Amino acid sequence: MNLTVLRLKLSMLMASIGIILLGLAIGLIVAKLAFGATIGISLIMGLLTFIIILNVIQWLFGPYLIQAIYHTVEVTPTDPQYSWLYSLVSEAAYYNKIQMPKVFIANVPFPNAFAYGSPIAGKRIAFTMPILKLLNREELLAVAGHELGHLKHRDVEVMLAVGLIPALIFYLGYWIFWGGLFGEGGNRNNNGGLILLVGLAMVAVSYLFQFLVLFINRMREAYADVNSATTVPGGAENLQMALAKLTLATDPNALEKYKKKQGATGQLSSMLFFNSPSPDEEIPAYNAQQLVEVWKHTKVSAFSDFFMDHPHPAKRIQLLEKIKRNM
Repeated sequence: MNLTVLRLKLSMLMASIGIILLGLAIGLIVAKLAFGATIGISLIMGLLTFIIILNVIQWLFGPYLIQAIYHTVEVTPTDPQYSWLYSLVSEAAYYNKIQMPKVFIANVPFPNAFAYGSPIAGKRIAFTMPILKLLNREELLAVAGHELGHLKHRDVEVMLAVGLIPALIFYLGYWIFWGGLFGEGGNRNNNGGLILLVGLAMVAVSYLFQFLVLFINRMREAYADVNSATTVPGGAENLQMALAKLTLATDPNALEKYKKKQGATGQLSSMLFFNSPSPDEEIPAYNAQQLVEVWKHTKVSAFSDFFMDHPHPAKRIQLLEKIKRNM
């Protein structure tokens, strides 16, 4: 296994385990201090059971809710118009050596693709109508490799487990708050005001843990990028182009913005030689390739994507570039 890939995989595993253990430890310690050992542990177990049942129900039936919201329609191998999309995902699944998921088209007005599923609904991958028009076949194949990476790595289950922790801390803080408000902190009734403040602090901590969840999400997105680059032929280059086109589709001024940030308008552009853009392309490959090249040379701070659930696009491009060099 590529050293970069191995490091990313181990980092994501250790970070996920660390967040879960840290959250449980904080919850147990605070619950014990607020309610005593017996009641505190019972409260933690009860809250965990409630949150797990709630999340499992959402996980099991979530795909049907997505189907209603995104107006998804399944694509079959004999579909008269989109059988090519089924074949494309089948090819990506073959490269990834995983079972073929169900393929859907989502009738929404923005370009996107996503993987989801449950034991009841099965594994699924969906493409929105705009992304099918925006990307060429090779780029869509790379995107499919990314989304299949989420299924392959069981990212839905990983995020389900990690997401339990902020919910646990929030509900624990809620219970402690009301315990302090009404003076029901076990044998600590005289410290009701302090317990109330602890409850408020725990609610605040639950929101801080959301940033750790975002961190894990960014790591799994990076790992899915790596999956596409290492399984699909030409996956790295085509995924880079797909990311650039998707960015330009949502922000037509993105290229100029990044050029100005890097002072790249003159020097970098003069180093790049591309064919003239085709008037038939929704996002010219010329512009997308320029944006990729700018991102390759963009210096990104460690906290540039702190509030984002995906890595900064320049980080994604540079990671894919590193994978290309090491293959």
